[in-house]
Amino acid sequence: MAFNVNFLKLPVIKLGSEGPVVRAWQSFLKDAQFPINVADGDFGKQTDQATRGYQQRNGLTADGVVGNMTYVKALNQGLILKLDISANTLLGYLGFGEAEVKDLQASLNKAGQLTPPLKADGDFGYTSSKGLAEAYKKRDVRLRSELEESLSNATKQKLGQDLTPALDILNGYAKIQRFCLSGPHWVDSFPTSKLISDLASPFRQRVEAFQKALIDAGCQVIITATHRPKERAYLMHYAATIDRQDIAPKYVPSMAGVNIEWEHYTNAGSLQAAADMVEAYGVGGNPVSLNSRHIQRLAIDWNVTWNGKINIRDGNGRMVSVGDPANAALNRTLWTIGSSYGVYKLSNDPPHWSVDGY
Repeated sequence: MAFNVNFLKLPVIKLGSEGPVVRAWQSFLKDAQFPINVADGDFGKQTDQATRGYQQRNGLTADGVVGNMTYVKALNQGLILKLDISANTLLGYLGFGEAEVKDLQASLNKAGQLTPPLKADGDFGYTSSKGLAEAYKKRDVRLRSELEESLSNATKQKLGQDLTPALDILNGYAKIQRFCLSGPHWVDSFPTSKLISDLASPFRQRVEAFQKALIDAGCQVIITATHRPKERAYLMHYAATIDRQDIAPKYVPSMAGVNIEWEHYTNAGSLQAAADMVEAYGVGGNPVSLNSRHIQRLAIDWNVTWNGKINIRDGNGRMVSVGDPANAALNRTLWTIGSSYGVYKLSNDPPHWSVDGY
């Protein structure tokens, strides 16, 4: 392969270096089974040793310095897809000139059935990048072969023997961009705990005592959420906010560590993805706070039901009779019992109980 590593303008990195390229390098080494605990962007002694090990394994000078020779080898092994680079930069690295970019844009229109079509202007900027992600969303694993079929003979001749690896890399990049787009697949990221043991003390012990009283009284208790990572709260909050049309996708603030793209190729696509996320999260019409007690480990969502009339012991040791409605979300008598344990109901959020009712 004769890709142009100089087009990427990658810095030489070594012991003491910091930044996103270091983070990408560490992630690459970790995936290659070198001993990297975390890709934190800090080129320390562990990264230095792993770098030397990589260089030795690949027949390079094992000096711990990541320069041109090491980059060339690693880029061909997958580092290119770890770097935070624009599509324009990637295409330049792959050998696409203006004519080839125009051909690619036209091919994406055809293979991805893009509406409205991309302008084949030779500038693979923001809109074209969104179009690439949209094309992968529509065609998935079929996109690579369809692009190869659609590209002109002139482009294929220009790329020569690099055509196959170039399309493989471009397809991998497109897949990454596609799964950065908002949508229901994000529900699997930053999972919410359903364990009472993940709650903060002393609230945890209060919930445990209340739960025991509920079960002893014959209630069915199904826990749906305890600790919710702040990243998940961000995803849920803005998916719901977009779906309720309280904010436009392009105005959603970013969050460190959450590489989501709320804005799709079309506004309709953005809104549909947010609606799909709301459904996947099971948000419904419930409020979704960015500063929920769930983030602080001070709330629990659970569904508590029973049959007929039950007798339950409150936090003061007194037996209390509880009848209809046989659902904790609606039964104010049970809310009072919960408060005696220090577990308070939020009235406008059916499953939600917390340390203070918020």
